[in-house]
Amino acid sequence: MVKLTPELINQSMQYINPCRERELDLRGYKIPQIENLGATLDQFDTIDLSDNDLRKLDNLPHLPRLKCLLLNNNRILRISDGLEEVAPNLNSLILTGNNLQELSDLEPLSGFKKLETICLLINPVSTKPNYREYMAFKFPQLRLLDFRKIKQKDRQAAQEFFRSKQGKEMLKEVSKKSKLSAAAALAAEATNGKAGTEGGRFANPEDMQRIREAIKRASSLAEVERLSQILQSGQLPSKFQHELAQNGHGNGNGDANPPSVAMDY
Repeated sequence: MVKLTPELINQSMQYINPCRERELDLRGYKIPQIENLGATLDQFDTIDLSDNDLRKLDNLPHLPRLKCLLLNNNRILRISDGLEEVAPNLNSLILTGNNLQELSDLEPLSGFKKLETICLLINPVSTKPNYREYMAFKFPQLRLLDFRKIKQKDRQAAQEFFRSKQGKEMLKEVSKKSKLSAAAALAAEATNGKAGTEGGRFANPEDMQRIREAIKRASSLAEVERLSQILQSGQLPSKFQHELAQNGHGNGNGDANPPSVAMDY
C-alpha cells in the first residue's frame, strides 16, 4: 500500500493517450485514499487511478481541466457530494469493479452537467431493478452507460416509468436512502475528525496564485516548505484560510501584491 504523495505523482508516467489527451498513470500502487492531486497543477485531461485500494471517491482539488477519471478495480463504496464544483468539466467516469451498492449511492453524480459516459459494471448497484431506467431518467445528458448507448426510446421508457405510481415510489425510496447515507457519512467524518482538512476546504485558482506569490516572498526555508505542501495538496487548512482572508486582497494602499503570509501553525 502506497500513499499518494506529490513525489509519486511527479514520478508517475505521463503521456498523450490515443484520444490525444494528456493522461497521468497512477495505476496499481494500492493507494488507499485520494490526496495531494493539487500537485498535478491541473495539467491533465485524464487521471487513471485504477487497480488501487480506494474506498471513497472524494478529496479532489480544483481540477477544471479534468475530463476523464478512471477508477476501475478499487473498493469504492461512497461518492462524496460537491465534486462537480471542483471538476466541473468531467465527461467520463469509469467505475468498473467497485462496491457501489444502492442507486442512492449515485446521487452525488447528478451534479455533473457534462458527464456523458458512466460505467458501473461489476458493481452491485448495476444489478438493481430498473437500474438502467433510473440512470437514463436521472442523468438526461448521459450517452453511454456501461458502454451501451442510451437511445431516445430508452429515455422515453424511463420517463413513462417514473411517471407511474411504482416509479414515483421508487424515486422517493432512493431519495430517502440518499439522505440517510449522507447523514451517516457526515456523522462518521465528525467522529473520525475528518470533517474537511483541519476544518479546511479545497483551494481555488485564486488561492493557488496567492500561495505561489507568498512562496516568492517567503523569508525562511521552513515557510517555503509549508507553503509548498499546501500548494501541492490543493487543500487550505482553516487557519491558513484566515491568513488569506486577512492578507490576500492587497494592503489597502493600492498594492495588488499581498504581504507575506505568516505560517505559525
